[in-house]
Amino acid sequence: MSKLEFKPLLSPREIIEAGAFGGSYFGEELLYGDTQYCQLFKDLFEGVDESLYLTKKYSPKLNQFKTRSGMGYEYWKEMGWIHDDDPYGWFKWYCKYSLGRRHKDDDRQIIRWQNFCGKTGRWKKRIYSRIHETNNWSISPRIQQSLLHWGYCANEYDYEHWKIINI
Repeated sequence: MSKLEFKPLLSPREIIEAGAFGGSYFGEELLYGDTQYCQLFKDLFEGVDESLYLTKKYSPKLNQFKTRSGMGYEYWKEMGWIHDDDPYGWFKWYCKYSLGRRHKDDDRQIIRWQNFCGKTGRWKKRIYSRIHETNNWSISPRIQQSLLHWGYCANEYDYEHWKIINI
């Protein structure tokens, strides 16, 4: 079991309901019939409109910030971000983690999350810097959409903490 800090603000269900992945996270056709996620639907997404996570075509209009965000599946594979046990990547890992699974890949995935939007995460720091520069909470929708994919949304509490450390 990992001893690393891992506290996303949003559950997998909340991420999907908020409008992430252009409605197509589990609609990726390149996964050659991987249907292991079907139990995840029952456990996590029962009652959620399937168009929010199971469409075959990515649609930015389904995203909370109405913008395309993230890299394609082939890029994920090239970067080595895909573990064989979770062929849909970080979010599938997170779904299983939230249901109690512990795995040899946990530390790697949690470190990726920390680097993205943890206490000192690159994109978390970037969005608060942009908000501070502009006084605009709608700034950088692509960054905000990406943060949502990782279970994070900009908020006043974390912004005030960011200001104490950075201003």
